[in-house]
Amino acid sequence: MAIWLDNNSKVVVQGLTGSQGEFYGLRNRDYGTNVVAGVNPRKAGTDVDGIPVFASVEEAVEKAGANVSFVIVPARFAADATLEAAAAGIPLVITVTEHIPAQDQARLYNTLKDKYPDTRLVGPNCAGILSPGKANVGFTPTEVAKEGPVGVVSRSGTLAYQALYELTAQGIGQTTCVGIGGDPVPGTSFIDVLKAFEEDDETKAIVMIGEIGGTAEEEAAEYIAEHVTKPVIAYIAGVTAPPGKKMGHAGAIITKGKGTAEAKMKALTDAGASVAQNPTEIGGLVALALGQ
Repeated sequence: MAIWLDNNSKVVVQGLTGSQGEFYGLRNRDYGTNVVAGVNPRKAGTDVDGIPVFASVEEAVEKAGANVSFVIVPARFAADATLEAAAAGIPLVITVTEHIPAQDQARLYNTLKDKYPDTRLVGPNCAGILSPGKANVGFTPTEVAKEGPVGVVSRSGTLAYQALYELTAQGIGQTTCVGIGGDPVPGTSFIDVLKAFEEDDETKAIVMIGEIGGTAEEEAAEYIAEHVTKPVIAYIAGVTAPPGKKMGHAGAIITKGKGTAEAKMKALTDAGASVAQNPTEIGGLVALALGQ
């Protein structure tokens, strides 16, 4: 069973009429994702390759039954687009947009928490969610994935892709791959995803990919120690990152000696996770954990 996204999901793409939104919206549809609508108030009544475009998310919900939103709009519009989806009653919003200002992210996080607690935000600045064989919303390349028993959660998109490749190369498929994004204020945390995978009967092992900066990995380690009964295989990027220098993601920065890869690896090891020294080890460690 996949978590959060499957064959029953009906996806509205906020940004479908833009070049990136059209490319990934149609790519996701070609994979089998049920893309039911796009949104653009200036192009309402038109369509994109047969997908109807509505004036608002509310209209997409009413007329097309949308229950997942894929937000792929420019950064200056992304927070308001996400809140529009939440106000329309969408329970899962996947916002892939990067470079959203930190102030907008804080406003978005707090508004969702206060006014729309039933809406889950995945992202921003994430690769999206892929449930192999069922549905894909975002950028994740489906060619490296297959259906199977492993859940994957990652701050990094490209490292998630490599983890999928390493697993598939071992003949091990995945239930769902969730990209939570690398910004300082993500909507969904490692702990949220770990909890969902722990409760999913078809997920037999979990791959968790973190990076330097913040304390999310240490908090996840505490959660693993207390609540997760399934094998966890982790990898932390940024072992050689110098303090004070941002590495890729906005949240990936070591400040005042905190947030180092070494500290995160130790916390996860102490929690019982198997920690890979490089991403190519992930497949082998998962195979070992599954007894294959």
